[in-house]
Parts: sequence; structure tokens; C-alpha cells
Amino acid sequence: MLDRPTSQSAWQARARSLVVEGRAFVDGAYADATSGRTFERVSPVDGRVIAAVADCEAADVDRAVAAARRAFEAGVWRDLPPVARKTVMLRFAALIRDNLDELALLETLDTGKVIGNSLAVDVPFCADCVQYYAELADKLFDEVAPVGPKDLAILRREPLGVVAAIVPWNYPLIITAWKIAPALVAGNSVVLKPAEQSPLSAILLGRLALEAGIPAGVFNVVPGFGTKAGKPLALHPGVDMVTFTGSTEVGKLMLRYAADSNMKRVSLECGGKSPHVVLPDADLDAAASGIAWGIFYNQGETCHAGSRVLVHRSVHKALVEKIIAVQREQIPLGDPLDPAAGMGALIEDTHMERVLGYVEIGRAEGATVACGGARARTETGGYYVEATILDDARGDMRVAQEEIFGPVLVVIPFDTEAEAIRLANQSIYGLAAAMWTRDMAAAHRCSAAIKAGTVWINCFDKSSLATPFGGFKQSGFGRDRSPHAVEKYTDIKTIWTAYR
Repeated sequence: MLDRPTSQSAWQARARSLVVEGRAFVDGAYADATSGRTFERVSPVDGRVIAAVADCEAADVDRAVAAARRAFEAGVWRDLPPVARKTVMLRFAALIRDNLDELALLETLDTGKVIGNSLAVDVPFCADCVQYYAELADKLFDEVAPVGPKDLAILRREPLGVVAAIVPWNYPLIITAWKIAPALVAGNSVVLKPAEQSPLSAILLGRLALEAGIPAGVFNVVPGFGTKAGKPLALHPGVDMVTFTGSTEVGKLMLRYAADSNMKRVSLECGGKSPHVVLPDADLDAAASGIAWGIFYNQGETCHAGSRVLVHRSVHKALVEKIIAVQREQIPLGDPLDPAAGMGALIEDTHMERVLGYVEIGRAEGATVACGGARARTETGGYYVEATILDDARGDMRVAQEEIFGPVLVVIPFDTEAEAIRLANQSIYGLAAAMWTRDMAAAHRCSAAIKAGTVWINCFDKSSLATPFGGFKQSGFGRDRSPHAVEKYTDIKTIWTAYR
């Protein structure tokens, strides 16, 4: 194993020498797209091409789904004793950890996130998630229903069959693990469609899964540009479930595709516009830290990013000053391959222009740019935007209603608690929220009134694999993480025996 680089120049050298696999992984082997076509993966770090990736389409999806179905029906994974599946998945988690540096470098080159986060968060969390569900494998119990003295009704949870996992580009490894680990532990076969912007770590996971002992065909990876692979996968009659994380707009398409095909199960984790509610008695230093990290971590490319701050007018200006100070001192924008950087590049040039467009929309709507607001590091050829705060906004502005998905914080002052709750719920989304106050009665009163899947009190983005994650309203339905996630990858079968 190579020594881990400790400097920006060393990581850049490692990146230049990296050999990147871009083929699909189907039925236990790497394979070109049936058409032979590829698409270029351009790194947001510096705009250079880092890989030619298999441009899969319907024919490749057919191959992958057929392999997954054969493996499922043969029972090579489904029928393994739970402790055997556990052993294999624990080995899978260990291999992810063994390949930490390569996976982290692929993740950073693919997405523009800083290497320190890829090393300390994304890859370890992926491995931890696989391990967590591995440990559940031999702890999932069936039930016996209370039906009477001469009948026995057993409620068995059985795997669905073939699960399609369609994942986004912002946290490829973490969200992939959220999907594939509970699906696999339940005994399903999986076809993974990574985002076209971030396929490289998923392609490596395919090989690691096989090396761990997951049988050929049980875990397949089909990259593809645009909708070439994702749409036929979601429409495929051989797929029993689609689990999707991404935009609300595409989530709605998943529901249509399910209805237009075989009425397959659908689980959705979609967009967010998460509010922080800062009451006048809040610890402003703690709130400023939580808010800054909650929007500028990962360049704001986080579904539950705390992108709206609803702050009592009496502490409004003081809070904004503290948020700016936290960002400048603790979350500096820099080269993603620099271990000292806190923010990196946005995923691609079109997304960068979209984010900058929202800054201009905010200005036109009457918000004040308190900091940032411009493109940065143009000399690198990468896609960077300064940490930005749009201050003195209103709840009905587009920048307060629409998901920007970048390092742009919208600050809205309020005067009363009732107004704050109204503003917090003035959104089509309901993924997450936070309350900042020393008054626990107010904290619990408000957290009960806010419509969101997670509400943090005096913290932000704390998480555990033991707690479910998902949203209300148009943020989707179904939950990732926790034992609850396994439930959606199974069906309940009643087996009733009458005896005399």
C-alpha cells in the first residue's frame, strides 16, 4: 500500500498517476457498454478529463437486470444463511476501508469535494453503513400473529427481488451505501445507477463487492449519460423496486415510471430547503457555527443543507457577522486536493452557472449580498463559487423557495415565534430543520410545529446510522438509515396453518 499523501502537491501527484476504471460492472465482471460508446468524465477540480466511462443504455440495463434476476432466482445470495451474508458484508466493509485512499481520491476528483472530507467522512461512512447492516443480518426476526389456539399465522419478511438504486452526485459513496447495504442484507439483488457526474467510486465498489464474496449478478453497476440508463432501469418490468435520491422533479418521474411499468415499489429522498430558526435567546456562537457548516460544508451540495436562516430581528445582524467569521476562519475555499481546504469545487460548469444565476435572482428580488456572490479560482479551470450570504430576504422570494444546491445562504428576519414557524413551513419541502434557543419549551413547541423529517435542537447535521433519514411533503417518502430502512426492501408474507 502506498503511503498516504499529506500535502496538496503529493495528492496532485497521486491523482496524475491514478488508473481509473470506467467500465460497467455486470454479472461479476467489468464490461464495455453494448454500443461501445463512452462519455468523458470531466473533473470539477480543474476541468480536465479523468476517465472515459461506459455510456450504458437500455441494452445494458437489460443485461444487468437479467443477471440480477438470475442470481436472485438461483438463491445464491437470497438463500444464504443470515450469518453467511453477514460475514460477506463485513468483508465488503473491510475492503472499503482497505481501499480508503483510492476511493477518497476518486470521490474528490469526481465531485470536487475536499480530500479531507472524502478521507474522514465519505469513505468511512460508506464502510460503517455496510458494516451496520451486516450486523443486522442475523437479527431480523419474523413474527407470529395472535390468531387463536388452533391456528398458527407466521408473518415472514421476504426480499423483493431486484432493486434498482439510483443515486445522486453529491455524496456518491454514502448514499450508495444507504441504498445497497439494507437491500443486500435483506437478500435482494441490486442494479446501481450512479449519477453521470460521479460514477467512478461506484464502479470500484462493484469489484470490491465481488472480491468480498457477493456472488456474480447480485451487485451490478451501470453508469450512463443523461437518462440513457436511469429511465430504462426505472421502467424495467424486471425491477421490483426503485430507491432514488435526487431532485423532486426527477423523483416525480420515478413515480410515473413505476405506474407506467409494473407498479414497482418506489422510495424517494428528494429536495430540501431546510430552515434554521434562531430565537432571540439563542447561543449565537453555536448557532453561527452550525449554520455556517450546515450550508458551506460540501459547497452547499447537500439535500438537507440549512439554506434558510430565519432569525429574530433583534439578533439578526450580529448572527450574520458571526456566520461570515466562521466561514472565513474555518471553512476556506481552496483546491480540493489541499488537505487544508474547507470548501471545494461545484460539480460541473452548468451547475456553477445555475448557482451564480440564483445569486443574481436574489439581488434582483431585493436581497443584499452580505458576502461572496462570485465565481472564484477561475485560473484553475475548475468550477468554484464563493461562500455567499443573501441577507434581508423575504420568505416568498425564489431564492427562499427554490433549492439552489450551492454555497448560498438566505437570511430572513422575523419578529414573532408564530411568524418563524409560518416561514419555516412556507416551502414545498420538508427534509430537515433546526431550532436554536435556550428555552426548551419553545424548542419542543416549535419542533413539533415544523413539518420536517428531522428537526435538530441547538445543533445541525448530527446523525447516526441508528436514526432514520428522509422527508415530509415533496422531500419524498421512505427512510434511509436505521433498521427501518430494511423494511422497504422486503414484503410481508402471511403463512397460516390450521391444526386440530
